[in-house]
Amino acid sequence: MSINDFMQKALIDRRRFLIGSALGVGVIGAPGLVRPAFAGTGYSHASSIRSLSNAFHAAWNKGAESFAQTIGDPHSALVTEGNSEKGIADIKAFLAKAGDKAILGVDPNDSPDARPIVEAVAAAKGHVVTVWNKPNDLHPWDFGDNYVAHMSFNGVPAGEQTAKALFDSFGGEGAIVALGGIPSNVSAIERKAGLLKAIEASNGKVQLLDFQDADWDSAKANNIVAAWLTRFGGDIKGVWAANDGMAIGALEALRAEGLAGQIQVTGVDGTRDAVQAVKNKEMAATVDWDPFWIGGIALSLGHHAATGAFSPSKEPQEHREFYGTGALITQADVEAYWKKNVEATPEVDWNDLWGRVSGQIQYG
Repeated sequence: MSINDFMQKALIDRRRFLIGSALGVGVIGAPGLVRPAFAGTGYSHASSIRSLSNAFHAAWNKGAESFAQTIGDPHSALVTEGNSEKGIADIKAFLAKAGDKAILGVDPNDSPDARPIVEAVAAAKGHVVTVWNKPNDLHPWDFGDNYVAHMSFNGVPAGEQTAKALFDSFGGEGAIVALGGIPSNVSAIERKAGLLKAIEASNGKVQLLDFQDADWDSAKANNIVAAWLTRFGGDIKGVWAANDGMAIGALEALRAEGLAGQIQVTGVDGTRDAVQAVKNKEMAATVDWDPFWIGGIALSLGHHAATGAFSPSKEPQEHREFYGTGALITQADVEAYWKKNVEATPEVDWNDLWGRVSGQIQYG
């Protein structure tokens, strides 16, 4: 099976499972979503994300709050905790209160979730930007101006680059184990494809002992790696993870056995904990997507569209489905990254809507 075939099959299988339940769900609970608007522009903003205990989404939420504060509008975090039905229900509850003043930045828990979310926002005449997950045949330009844009990051080169950095950490010859995200997530599929591409390019010098999905969950990753250490022992030369949360879970398992630094780990997302681990030479690399920017710019795009600063339907398609810009962080350049991006407060121009666009999303 080719990499493209593998990616499409994974998406389709999961979509078939979820689409029925997602469309049929009602409002499960009504969280305290919309705070009274104070002096601002009169819009209510929300970010639908997986968990605030997840370092990536915590940084996303801070960026979203930063943008909302600049215009004096309220912002709420709608936390899915990995539950698609809860995620959709919370968004519907938010729309019921905010109506056409609703602006959302959404990381759908699963790709099929994006369609009922976008349809609900369009029906309420709100505005939404989705990030990471959506079906390939769902496009912003099919929903006029209400589905403002979809943003993603090309996970194939990220998976490949971190895999190569991991191989380099043990001399390019040996065996690894790997942790995947939620199997139907586009980013999980792409990053795994990048890993497999790097292994194939090693011409047999790197072997994959086992690959298991830990669903982006640090605790699951920790348990899997602990079991791998018992099962494979000294055969493991490196641990590849599809995100930083799972990488940190893997690292904790290695620390428990006194193996941190001896067996290198890689992740993706550029969370502070992961960058610190690269700095400590316990991780070989991560990729920075700048979740602070993602959270803020998603709402900024929606707000600019809602207030008529631009008309989405008049924008080219590369402004409506686009890749953002990521950066590989290795032990060779982590000190410079740390001083610029961790020690210093991030400074973002929220009016620069497409300055970090690196191209239109390509399918298949």
